[in-house]
Amino acid sequence: MHDIQNKQDIKLFVDAFYAAAKKDPLLGPIFNEAIKEEEWSIHVERIYSFWNTVLFKEPDYLGNPFRHHANLPIYEMHFSKWLALLKEVIDHNFAGEKADEVVFRAHKMSEMFQLKLAAMRSKPNSRPIL
Repeated sequence: MHDIQNKQDIKLFVDAFYAAAKKDPLLGPIFNEAIKEEEWSIHVERIYSFWNTVLFKEPDYLGNPFRHHANLPIYEMHFSKWLALLKEVIDHNFAGEKADEVVFRAHKMSEMFQLKLAAMRSKPNSRPIL
């Protein structure tokens, strides 16, 4: 097995992850409700760019990932499943520093998103944390 080396490798793990997530009984309904079928190609292109920027410092992604998740009905169980599926896909396809970085950064994103969501939900009439 080789490490994640480029955007083609990113596409491989992103596509494999979403193929599993869309079928997952917990995550599938969230993704399928939030992203219309005709918008999936746009979504995955954005995710390829996101990971390309995160892993390789390529100026490929501009945006605020949290903003797209702020109003979704996602909780700790969803994040746990998301992390487990992502780790499974990474471990099945890659080994190395960048592969480990994907899992590490995903854990950090999960923690940050959950903290922001909890803060927003505890004060629903306040300005959103974006």
